[in-house]
Amino acid sequence: MIFNMKNEEQIVIRHRYGVNNPVTGEYGESLAAHCKNGTFVGGRAGSVLVFKGVPFAKPPVGDLRWKAPQPVEDCDGVFEAYYNGKTPIQTEWQTEKASYYPQGEDCLYLNIWLNEADKTQNKPVMVFFHGGSYGWGGTADPIYDGANFVGRQSDIVLVTVGYRVGLMGFVDFSGVIGGEDFPDSPNLGLLDQIEALRWIQKNIHAFGGDPDNVTIFGESAGGGSVSLLPIIPCAKGLFKRVIAESGSVALTYSKDECRAFTKKLLKETKAKSMQDLMNLTEDELKRVNEKVNNINNFPQRDGRLIPINPYFSYKNGESLGVDIMIGTNSDEMNYWIGEIGSLAYYRFTMSVKFENDMKILNREEKKRVKHFMDDLKCSRLWQMTEFYNELMFRLPAIYQAEEHAKNGGKAYMYYWTVPSSIPHRKACHAVELAYVFGNLEETIYTGERADERISDAVMQMWTNFARTGNPSTDEIKWKQYDENERASLVISERPHISNDILSKQRKLLSPLIKRMINPSYSSLDFNVPFVHKMIAGGLLAVSGLAAAAYFTIKLLDD
Repeated sequence: MIFNMKNEEQIVIRHRYGVNNPVTGEYGESLAAHCKNGTFVGGRAGSVLVFKGVPFAKPPVGDLRWKAPQPVEDCDGVFEAYYNGKTPIQTEWQTEKASYYPQGEDCLYLNIWLNEADKTQNKPVMVFFHGGSYGWGGTADPIYDGANFVGRQSDIVLVTVGYRVGLMGFVDFSGVIGGEDFPDSPNLGLLDQIEALRWIQKNIHAFGGDPDNVTIFGESAGGGSVSLLPIIPCAKGLFKRVIAESGSVALTYSKDECRAFTKKLLKETKAKSMQDLMNLTEDELKRVNEKVNNINNFPQRDGRLIPINPYFSYKNGESLGVDIMIGTNSDEMNYWIGEIGSLAYYRFTMSVKFENDMKILNREEKKRVKHFMDDLKCSRLWQMTEFYNELMFRLPAIYQAEEHAKNGGKAYMYYWTVPSSIPHRKACHAVELAYVFGNLEETIYTGERADERISDAVMQMWTNFARTGNPSTDEIKWKQYDENERASLVISERPHISNDILSKQRKLLSPLIKRMINPSYSSLDFNVPFVHKMIAGGLLAVSGLAAAAYFTIKLLDD
């Protein structure tokens, strides 16, 4: 099921597109940044300078398709930096506005905002990696526009980074003839992020930024990315701090989980080898992507770039050397009510997934889940929802913070409770983005214009952390997280510190995080009691859940 954005919204997004050309005549020196791969001439909005579509790697096209990103070459040319680079190839999707921007393989570009009115030397740098389930998203999404952010936090240099997703960024070719020549293909998007950070180390001084004070932050897939980067050896030294919003190392796949995508790709393309895949045109890839993007992969725990068990890396202290701030929203899963299409579809899909995931648990673990569910005074649907809120989001984040702190690292945790006004969404996944960027007119997740007072407070906390490693403000003394007090900042109408939030839930379900349960729908089995009951009772036909079943089966059909 693909949702179409209103025509006028599509026009707004597409209207911003243009091609950055070489500058052959005079240009304003005050708008220029001299980098190793060229001089880039940006634009100005008031005191904010913006540079869009700055290349940080060679275009991953031709022989570089599905290969690790290659550094850009030094260059003395002068180039416009007015327009976003292309969005990575993905299906158009209502909640991913960047998907309506022109797409292409040539997508490795970044955007930079700075406030020229602030004369601070060596400004803190904040680098944002967008979300989108590793299959969607891009820097063209207006919710990530940085003008309001640096307009209100004037000593920050903000960077947003494009990286390969889905079909081009996370696909395992190890079982395909010729696949041995593409060993990095399961995690190309992460390698793109690392290459962007290398470019920033070499060039951010041209924009007034301090390469020794870089904070990486991201939401959802971006939060997962910035959770993985501290434990990837080749990323060491490229950043100083991490802010992970609603993402953790749990948002990864095993090698087995990645096979369904490759199988579907080969079926849709009728390819027998890597050479067949390399012969596809970009337009053919876009058409194929429409059929495969719904089961895109997450980063693969390949034992090469990402450890087979990334939790052990945190436990073993491999994240030391960076400061970490991490948090989740109280109602993460409610976001998918809209993504799946309706509350009825959500109920069906959630029930099938829950019964699938229960199959991998042992008897003791199932007892823990039953105890957890029985303690919740709500319907079965919301019990399952809270189960996944905990197991896919909050508990992995707690584990990362706890182990980082045990090893002597600095860790801070938050728990977001400010709700959306959209029915059933509550404090759902992604609801904080408009607040963080100060783009309060972007109501796609909040439902109505966000509270400017809360936005100001959140931006101050996020940027204080980037400046000093401590997110405290004049109003809030934010304690570091440790396994004793377990202090977290509850971000609400009145932010406050609370110790060991939902402690009973944490104690019951923490032993289950080793199961690495994630949002994978690539191999759901519909031979489960919930479906049998629906069929036996005739409920699928009369309630509309038949449509949900058909949609889900078609989505996963390989």
